Amino acid sequence: MNRRTIRVTGMACGGCEQNVESALGKVEGVTRVDADHEEGAVEVVADDDVTDEDVEATIEDAGYDVAA
Repeated sequence: MNRRTIRVTGMACGGCEQNVESALGKVEGVTRVDADHEEGAVEVVADDDVTDEDVEATIEDAGYDVAA
């Protein structure tokens, strides 16, 4: 398992948090997601085979931007 924090722009409310959490929760190997729109970040706990690219692509597919 690994834990990573991804900076995300475009989340403006609790509904945005839920959208990101729901999308990432569907990724095989993701065990925990905690999005915080006020911090502009998403904490993801996942199996080692879930890559940063997998997480970032899922966030972007949900309509949000991953900050560099």
